Amino acid sequence: MDLSANPDSPLSGGGSGGGSSSMGSNSITSSLSVGGAPQSPSRYEAQKRRDWNTFGQYLRNHRPPLSLAQCSGAHVLEFLRYLDQFGKTKVHAAACPFFGHPSPPAPCPCPLRQAWGSLDALVGRLRAAYEENGGSPESNPFAARAVRLYLREVREHQARARGVSYEKKKRKKPQQLTLGDSSSGFRGNHHQPPPGPPPAAGC
Repeated sequence: MDLSANPDSPLSGGGSGGGSSSMGSNSITSSLSVGGAPQSPSRYEAQKRRDWNTFGQYLRNHRPPLSLAQCSGAHVLEFLRYLDQFGKTKVHAAACPFFGHPSPPAPCPCPLRQAWGSLDALVGRLRAAYEENGGSPESNPFAARAVRLYLREVREHQARARGVSYEKKKRKKPQQLTLGDSSSGFRGNHHQPPPGPPPAAGC
């Protein structure tokens, strides 16, 4: 399948992942234009549109061609595996001396893959686009259990192979600002307290 409409990648870029797919080695973002909107879409909406066009082109170039109604979770998995050939993330094999090493000191022949975070974000955008384009939430192939399991497996494998953690970071609670706090940007007619005494010399 040849998806050579555009040199840009819908994920992290068109890296040479060494994939052996017969679907083509060019990058996969379609340049299909969607009707001119009066205002420019947000970055997320623009990316979602490109991803949706890319997936549609993938279905059309499939052998045999597939309609959206025929698309299942299995076809989504096929699409995600196809994307690996354009990945830029080094994923070490178990036999590699750098397996589990977050910063390898030397190059190795291990393959490049799409990073788990890129795939997870892509599936989220396509899941939303599917329903925005008339698909039923109950039949959404991007929400299939097999797709969720695949993403979990990719995350766990890449965490072990790359020696990285994908634990969610806890959000810090925002500090409550007072009226006298100059960092709050408050411009009201409130009296600012006088500055404190200067620090003692030698401290």
